[in-house]
Amino acid sequence: MTENDSEKALSRRHYLTAAGATGVAALAGCANGGSGDSDGGSGGSNTLEILHGWTGGDGSAAFQSMLEGFKEAYPDVTVNDKAIGGGGNTSLNTRINVRLGNNNPPSSWAEWPGKNLLQFTEAGLLGDIEESVWSQNNMKEAYVSGPQEAAKPDGTYVAVPTNIHRMNTLFYNPSVVDEAGVDVSAIETPSDLTDALAKVEENTDAIGMAQSTQSPWTTIQLWATVYLAQAGWDTYQDFMAGEADPGPIADAFKTINAYSDYFNSDAGTVGWQEANNLIINGNAAFFHQGDWAAGMYAGTEDFEYGTDWDAITFPGTDGFYSLNMDSWTYPSNNPSPEAATKWLTYVGTKDAQVRFNTEKGSIPPRKDVPMDEFGEFQTNQYSDFQESSAQPPSVAHGLATTAEVLSNLKTAVSQNYSGYTDSAAEKTAQAFVDAFGN
Repeated sequence: MTENDSEKALSRRHYLTAAGATGVAALAGCANGGSGDSDGGSGGSNTLEILHGWTGGDGSAAFQSMLEGFKEAYPDVTVNDKAIGGGGNTSLNTRINVRLGNNNPPSSWAEWPGKNLLQFTEAGLLGDIEESVWSQNNMKEAYVSGPQEAAKPDGTYVAVPTNIHRMNTLFYNPSVVDEAGVDVSAIETPSDLTDALAKVEENTDAIGMAQSTQSPWTTIQLWATVYLAQAGWDTYQDFMAGEADPGPIADAFKTINAYSDYFNSDAGTVGWQEANNLIINGNAAFFHQGDWAAGMYAGTEDFEYGTDWDAITFPGTDGFYSLNMDSWTYPSNNPSPEAATKWLTYVGTKDAQVRFNTEKGSIPPRKDVPMDEFGEFQTNQYSDFQESSAQPPSVAHGLATTAEVLSNLKTAVSQNYSGYTDSAAEKTAQAFVDAFGN
């Protein structure tokens, strides 16, 4: 074993130790539900084994549409796709950890890009795909800068993002809001939203705000949006760098405390889809969630944008396009490099991104994708993205932090934010600062 090989082995062991202690960063909004089958090798170079977490709803429809396009483009490739169930991608991440630990990676798997990928690149687990993939299909020129940079967190292209989800969206049911006498255009700050929630519950039988707190990521996601709104982009960047003060962090949690008076009583036991059903059924006025919620609306019969549901930029975050993305990786020890290269090349095409994003409620990371097949909501989102002054990466989904830091943030919420009190907000804020280990 050479000195370089020894360093790679040590790095791989370090990754496996870290994965066992903290887990890999997990997504609930972008992949959810279902169950997978048993694992086996990918076989020859024309067999593609891909793992993901989309087993139902908008995610499954989006993935299947893209997979159909791939099979049409590459009929010679045998596809073995596995949807690994479990809330928040936790089961998928566990499966990936085991596979990588056993030196038995799949051909590719769905993963968040950005800092989340550093856990793999630092261990030498992802391969360089700049020439084989990113030099094809005009990708370098067509991809917008944020997703392109997220595909190479350490300077080397190791993944292909397929979509952009917006995180700072506030969905609402127009009928409930109108009945409550709430003027949505007048909600300009996070505290204005608190007043609107109170008005809903005073004047209707609906709850003010649908919410799921079953998993920590939803709380972190709401916190990050409120934090951006109240503290601003510069302070948000300080947080990503591990240089934030606890005061503004606590202030954002205290705003959530105020919102909690108007949450559904079962928020702690339901997932985000169940919470979203409260909007669909007219039992809640507002819902903060990634725009995958729009994919769920689009899949609901006779539930039309602008009439039955609508959305605004979360109050206080105008001009920002907070984003999350899904991407596909290329393992360095790839069992089927030719098939994997074909897959990653395809998911970076305009055809793949039309297929995936029209179903998912997201927008394409390529700037040359025609929007004529997209609905009005996504077209509006795409315009907002193009006009945005900054694109804050998601804290809750690992784009803004390393997997280790995100794990610490989730632990901080689970251990300190069980009650909506000022004391809990302050303890959680300090734990957030400590999460970076500075």
